[in-house]
Amino acid sequence: MDFASFFQQYWPLMALALWFRYKWWSARRVVGMLPALRQRGATLVDVRSAGEFSEGSAPGTVNIPLPELSSRLNEIPKGAPVVLCCASGTRSGMAKLLLKKHGYPQVFNAGKWSNLLG
Repeated sequence: MDFASFFQQYWPLMALALWFRYKWWSARRVVGMLPALRQRGATLVDVRSAGEFSEGSAPGTVNIPLPELSSRLNEIPKGAPVVLCCASGTRSGMAKLLLKKHGYPQVFNAGKWSNLLG
């Protein structure tokens, strides 16, 4: 099998692998920036459901479930960084897009909430 036929057959799998690798790398980058973001007064927002949040959360996080986020934007200051998390990084990625759309200039997706523990 030559490269062109291999690529044609497996490109969806390779794209998916690259997407997950990018999510992992991006979350690692944000975790590395956490000390500086906290020093700048970052708001840590967990967008999981209230039930998920009650089962475990990172200290200092505020729970605003993703379906409620657009109606609770007034709880998140625009002048400081916002660090988002959830169970896997998918909902926090959607939350990041929503906050950016509403004019939040410094929004970071930390991925899963446990990334904020260490």
